[in-house]
Amino acid sequence: MFFLGWFKSMHRSTVIKCFAASVRKLRSGLGISQEELAERADLHRTYIAGIERGARNPTLLTIKKLAKGLGVSTVDLLSETKCNRC
Repeated sequence: MFFLGWFKSMHRSTVIKCFAASVRKLRSGLGISQEELAERADLHRTYIAGIERGARNPTLLTIKKLAKGLGVSTVDLLSETKCNRC
């Protein structure tokens, strides 16, 4: 089960950077480009690049699109975001 308790103690920029690292890791693990992920997720490639750089703070709807594009559940995508793993 997914709990957000660890989330409360993390600084906002740390959360975004860790999420960015998780997206990049999952995308790279699939062996697909940012452009391919953008197509799968129905997002723009430059937006994917911004997410992976930690320059974007995606909405819940965008997170759902990313999860679908990566072939994982939103819970799995968010579960990959750990403060000690980025």
